[in-house]
Amino acid sequence: MPSTDVNTALSMHGKVALVTGASSGFGAHFARLLADAGASVALGARRMERLESLVREIENSGGKAMAVDLDVTRSDSVENALDRIEDKLGPITVLINNAGVADSRHCLNVDEPSWDFVLDTNLKGAWRMAHAVASRCVQRGLSGSVVNIASILSLRVKFGESSYATSKAALLQLTKSMALELGRKGIRVNALCPGYFKTELNDAYFESEKGQTYIATTPAQRLGELHELNMPLLMLASDAGSFINGAAIPVDGGHLNSSL
Repeated sequence: MPSTDVNTALSMHGKVALVTGASSGFGAHFARLLADAGASVALGARRMERLESLVREIENSGGKAMAVDLDVTRSDSVENALDRIEDKLGPITVLINNAGVADSRHCLNVDEPSWDFVLDTNLKGAWRMAHAVASRCVQRGLSGSVVNIASILSLRVKFGESSYATSKAALLQLTKSMALELGRKGIRVNALCPGYFKTELNDAYFESEKGQTYIATTPAQRLGELHELNMPLLMLASDAGSFINGAAIPVDGGHLNSSL
């Protein structure tokens, strides 16, 4: 049975975690967080120079980490990355499915290459990762946790984000379907749905006058701070969330409750 002590339940000691899209933003933050909580962390992305710098940072802080070249849109890249991680760290039992892209356009300006670019990473790439990690856990009889990083746009829409919102809404249904089918195998699948947080992908917009005006219309009247994702992420990834399966947890300062 999972520990009833809060600190022990949130501990990631003895777990091997893979974070996709770990070279910046949420992914880099989650990698640091999991390492601080005691996990051996594999950082997956295509920008190896950034990953290796983050690995050094984690190791200098006393953590254990490794970098792997990972393109979630390619099956061969996924399998090769998982093999390398298992050889060095052991079987992966925690997946933070964070890799994602966006291509903001009016729906009539979305062409097939743009659509495929977004859906291939945000939906098919996430499925590919969850399928591969969960399959290996089942083969070994291991329990595990998959945390899909979705979005508040899984649950509502925003002008100019039809392909992104579609990909994240579908990811939410994938989360629930896999949770239903894998729960009896000891594998939990949940989704974290962040609202707006400042990262290198959006900082220019949110520092602009237009962005500041938009922030002022939200219930919290501010952006989230990355540390405010810590406890929700750890709860879903660790044994603290042992009876949470198929959930979608918004972390958005009440943004989803804003008036239409």
